[in-house]
Amino acid sequence: MKSPRNKTINISAEEGREYLERCISVSKPAELSDITDKTIIGDTFRVMPLLPRSFADLVIVDPPYNLDKDFNGNFFKSSDDEAYSRYTERWLDEVEPLLKPNGSMYVCCDWRSGMVIGGLLQKRFRVLNRITWQREKGRGAKSNWKNSMEDIWFVSKSARYTFNPDAVKQRRRVIAPYRSGGVPKDWEETENGNFRNTCASNFWDDISVPYWSMPENTAHPTQKPEKLLAKLILASSNEGDIVFDPFVGSGSVSVTAKKLGRRYVGIEQNEQYCVWAEKRLELAEKDKRIQGFEDGVFWERNSRPAKK
Repeated sequence: MKSPRNKTINISAEEGREYLERCISVSKPAELSDITDKTIIGDTFRVMPLLPRSFADLVIVDPPYNLDKDFNGNFFKSSDDEAYSRYTERWLDEVEPLLKPNGSMYVCCDWRSGMVIGGLLQKRFRVLNRITWQREKGRGAKSNWKNSMEDIWFVSKSARYTFNPDAVKQRRRVIAPYRSGGVPKDWEETENGNFRNTCASNFWDDISVPYWSMPENTAHPTQKPEKLLAKLILASSNEGDIVFDPFVGSGSVSVTAKKLGRRYVGIEQNEQYCVWAEKRLELAEKDKRIQGFEDGVFWERNSRPAKK
């Protein structure tokens, strides 16, 4: 029995048949209207060739890192860099034609897989930046430094791409407030403390990895936080744009896109993960909150005043 405070979504595929039935299969070339706001169940390498060309405004890719990992019975086995490079080239070959000429893409990785992925992206796209975010979770390591950082490559097809800096401002606490003529300079004085809205950098230390008391949490082993994805989606798309995720997992990209007024298309081969994704999409119909994002700003971790 779960604790009443444990909000983890872990319903089984059998219990969630109604959610699985909401997913679609694609076995022939699909129209955009057929796949928009849908979770496509199937092997992404077989499905992507059947999708419309240049349909996605934004692509967010969270591929398996080059690690041994059990994805609910689907095992991804680590390999040497050459083999992982071939695997990455396979999905890049399929993803690239789906992105609009003025679209952009984010690719998640860790330090090891990032060395392979970064070089391959540079051959095909304009590499705009590399975001590093603090993944403060996991046990220590005995023979190496604990890995508490992950990276996200930011690329575009051309010099024309969407970027909305004002949509991703971060609210930080002001420790040493500076005044000019007795008036706060570039910061806000409130009864709950002093704050400043700052432009987002490429280092994010305000992300909490989903855990058992968060409503977005599932039993997926590599789930990305909605707050992290909200930054990518708000910065690099506009309302009504289509966000595509070829490795949906438990649905975080689709759910966050829906909460932020975007359209989504996602592919996932594991029935269990499809159930969790569809359950979360259902919940997003009534609850569009994203933990750590409120009033149009991203709050620094543990800094938002408690509601009275």
